[in-house]
Amino acid sequence: EAEWATIIIRRKIVFLTFDDGTSKTNTPEVLRILDENNIKATFFLTGSNIENGGETARELVKQEFESGHAIANHSYSHDCGKLYPGRNLDMEAFKADYEKNDKLLKSILGENFTTHVMRCPGGYMSWKNMDPLKDYLNENKIASIDWNALNGDAEGKPYTLNEMIDYVKRTSRGKNQVVLLMHDTFGKEKT
Repeated sequence: EAEWATIIIRRKIVFLTFDDGTSKTNTPEVLRILDENNIKATFFLTGSNIENGGETARELVKQEFESGHAIANHSYSHDCGKLYPGRNLDMEAFKADYEKNDKLLKSILGENFTTHVMRCPGGYMSWKNMDPLKDYLNENKIASIDWNALNGDAEGKPYTLNEMIDYVKRTSRGKNQVVLLMHDTFGKEKT
């Protein structure tokens, strides 16, 4: 009996996250694959991409939400030069950009919609002088979620599908909880 008490079952949990959408070309295929496999994901949405996609993109946001996927805020512009000039947080610019995207999401999903999840463009861990944002997030009960594994779809190198799969395996190794960064924007068809 003592031996059984000391056995710990370890399971790897993978959270699939998609940044920068929606995309009229990639998001429908991502949603089809997720739905076929009864898998839920988190979509970190960028407002400018939604607006550029017009009514089709707005409908995709509704489809993500109505299919039970989590919707999170990934800023309106994704303009790192504006949000983090000189790699330093500009809190006023960040707050305005975040809130603009929040209003856009409410206009699509209803005034009662709110997300308490966000991802900084480029990741929270990438920038300097983030204490004002930390305070803002705490005051507003917003969770900032970065990632701890990736598939390489934003690394600049055109990976083959097998290289992307190997990248996921390599960056997930040794982690019981994996937050996998992927993108569903135009040009990310291999994802």
